[in-house]
Amino acid sequence: RGAWVDPAHSRTLFGDWHSEWWATTVNLRPKTRTRNEMVFRLYVLPRFGAVPLDAITQREVRAWVTSLTVRGLAPATVHKAYQLFAKTMAAAVDGGMLAQTPCRGVPLPKVEHEEMRYLNPAEIACLAEAIRPGYQPLVFLGAYGGLRIGELAGLRRSRVDLDAGTVDVAETVVEVEGRLLFGPPKTRAGRRRIGLPRRVVDELALHLRAPGRPTDPLFRSPAGGPLRVTAFRNRIWRPATLAAGLPGLRIHDLRHTAVALWIAAGASPKEVAVRAGHTSTSFVLDRYGHLFPE
Repeated sequence: RGAWVDPAHSRTLFGDWHSEWWATTVNLRPKTRTRNEMVFRLYVLPRFGAVPLDAITQREVRAWVTSLTVRGLAPATVHKAYQLFAKTMAAAVDGGMLAQTPCRGVPLPKVEHEEMRYLNPAEIACLAEAIRPGYQPLVFLGAYGGLRIGELAGLRRSRVDLDAGTVDVAETVVEVEGRLLFGPPKTRAGRRRIGLPRRVVDELALHLRAPGRPTDPLFRSPAGGPLRVTAFRNRIWRPATLAAGLPGLRIHDLRHTAVALWIAAGASPKEVAVRAGHTSTSFVLDRYGHLFPE
């Protein structure tokens, strides 16, 4: 039946199998690969690295998940660690190293979505007034255009069409181990053109009066280089939220604000999904369904 597994394979240490499997795992974005490697290093390999594959039982996996929860890890982190471990064990089954995976019927902690925060137009204007000069258009573009911070940082001057009142989201930027990497959006739906209110277009027009090449980033760091999200959050964003009386406001809350405003204006779930760059309306309804009157 093709169900026999060579015992020599199943005695392979998990750490050795992980190294072989991870080296052949492709199609991961650099930031995703770096984050997953950190999860393996911190939570998976210390527990299972020196254990043979056939010695890892379902009971041991349950105990490991429980130990991560007891340590106080966020439920989302526990889910991520288990997901990566389960993928590694499933690959061992597919590779003929094991007859079956021990990742079966393992209870996981419930992940509670963080409370979404929405700004009203007066709060958006207050935040834009409080932020360092040069970043007012970023606030308006995030709050009315719904761009993610990586999309805002990766937006180039040539992607803004003032005559049409649109921005073309075609590139994002992520910081991986100190390096800025520009690339396309994660999904095809993320590549989109967004129409903007006149107020936002006027702000962008003023911003684009400053000299620059079409290929330059629309928003630059104070030193003149590409915008680094971590530095921007710590040095510019947080002081602005405190000055505006909005402590704890996340940059991503601008995106939530945009979605809430679209829904309030009568946009359908499909229209919201297209504008926000989501792949399906089901995600929109899961996250924002309570905002739709019907």
